[in-house]
Amino acid sequence: MEHFQNHELEYIVDDYADFEDNPFEDVTVSSADVDDDNLDSDFEEDFELSKPKTDTSAVEARNGKDIQGIPWERMNFTRDKYRETRLKQYKNYENLSLSREDLEKECKEVEKGHKFYDFQFNTRLVKSTIVHFQLRNLLSATSKHDVYLMQSYSVMHWSSLLRRGKEVLNVAKPIVPSLKCPGSMSQTVSRVQISTMAVKDNLMAAGGFRGELICKYLNQPDVAFCTKITTDEDAITNAVDIGQSPTGLVRVMTANNDAQVRVFDASSFACISKFSFPWSVNNTSVSPDGRLLAVLGDNPESLIADAHSGKVVGTLKGHLDYGFASAWHPDGRMLATGNQDTTCRLWDIRNLSKSVCVLKGRMGAIRAIRFTSDGRFLAMAEPADFVHVFDTKSEYAEGQEIDLFGEIAGVSFSPDTEALFIGVADRTYGSLLEFNRRRYNQYLECIF
Repeated sequence: MEHFQNHELEYIVDDYADFEDNPFEDVTVSSADVDDDNLDSDFEEDFELSKPKTDTSAVEARNGKDIQGIPWERMNFTRDKYRETRLKQYKNYENLSLSREDLEKECKEVEKGHKFYDFQFNTRLVKSTIVHFQLRNLLSATSKHDVYLMQSYSVMHWSSLLRRGKEVLNVAKPIVPSLKCPGSMSQTVSRVQISTMAVKDNLMAAGGFRGELICKYLNQPDVAFCTKITTDEDAITNAVDIGQSPTGLVRVMTANNDAQVRVFDASSFACISKFSFPWSVNNTSVSPDGRLLAVLGDNPESLIADAHSGKVVGTLKGHLDYGFASAWHPDGRMLATGNQDTTCRLWDIRNLSKSVCVLKGRMGAIRAIRFTSDGRFLAMAEPADFVHVFDTKSEYAEGQEIDLFGEIAGVSFSPDTEALFIGVADRTYGSLLEFNRRRYNQYLECIF
């Protein structure tokens, strides 16, 4: 992945795109200065909210309020006009300049007018921070009421039920690991700029801009494990994943710019495997049965590797640029990969000779992908403005396009599939958007 110096925590909000007539006048400020004298927290221990004017409810949206609270009536142009301008002016970031002449022909025709998830609530009281423009896995839901996200130097928990936010981890000052085990690489880390994160059940894993890994059990006050897993200068921790081995043991996987994937045991946090690849690894994800790893990086081709040995067992050919996102269907037979060529490809793991489906975004790279736990829906997020939800039951031919404004820090379905959360990083309109699954025939679904 592209490496750049980021000595102070920055809001990366434009993905190297410039727009005229930008209504978000405060958005493109390049640095959020953090004073050393004020690193404890930007937040009190918790804060209870009466709904502020900046938040938007489903009722208000139905009555005509913009879901992000953008006052279009006070602008010199309409929302539609600004959308048209933004689509024309947006410049997708590319590492490779391969011909894309035939790409459109491969992409599936999708009927986009469907509504699988309805807007429920938008709050600006928590808002995501992005430290690297190519890394957008900074949000994770553990229930339909609980979601975790990065905000400045804090990992925040937002309760959509209580409308309350709480800081669960501050990474500005030194973090001392509480768990000491033989063979563990644990060491104190400080001033961590979190570049990626994942939460599963009770375990949170976060990667840092300088190669850090932090693991914390959410029901415990202290960080269990933290370390710098590599000393290479440009070895950002690009992705973390939490999964299980074939025997059911919890594992934490990391993907780094030093071209390695590391596997940690989640009980002792010992590094039990280290696999090397020919290029910087931007993303890795483990299959539901724990036997395979998807490995994506600074190469148009992605790899399938044996999770135990690291041996490459398959190569995925078809993308035209670097890959940054992947997700496994819960049945383990389908893998989705997201790429800077603006597409998501679906692969049948039983026959990797060619992707079975190609889905295209509206204007930018595909930087985050998620399946619902029941496998019914696939969400894919562009760097800005668009999240697409596809119905797998229709073989991805039916979709919902969620249209917003701002850089997308991450997307996450709740484990019960009832909620979809979207983190927006923006100086003025940064927020957390919540959508709820639409149920047409709940009684019939229970029967069939």
